[in-house]
Amino acid sequence: MVRIADDEFERLVDDVFDGLPDDMVRPLENVAILIADQPPGARPRLYGLYTGHPLTRRGVYGFGELPDRITLFRNNLEASCETVEQLRARVRITLVHEIGHYFGLDDARLQELGWA
Repeated sequence: MVRIADDEFERLVDDVFDGLPDDMVRPLENVAILIADQPPGARPRLYGLYTGHPLTRRGVYGFGELPDRITLFRNNLEASCETVEQLRARVRITLVHEIGHYFGLDDARLQELGWA
């Protein structure tokens, strides 16, 4: 298990996000990226979670619409990695996976693409 300071983790997530291809992140609209710990004992144990309306099922966003959310579960991400380099890679895969859900891709398709 790797454990880093809160501000380091936030910088790591920012760096990973900034390194994603423009054609993947430029279309993101009204999406917040959050960092949290998944409650102990919660099942299934998740690295991330997309909450919102995928583009494929979205109507017109109205004024005051709450943002979609991508939550990264720090405790599970850190517990799955032995080094900061592994953590960076896991955060990248998780962000791409959850962004894929924003675009309407299901878990099966994300698995096919190697983003699971």
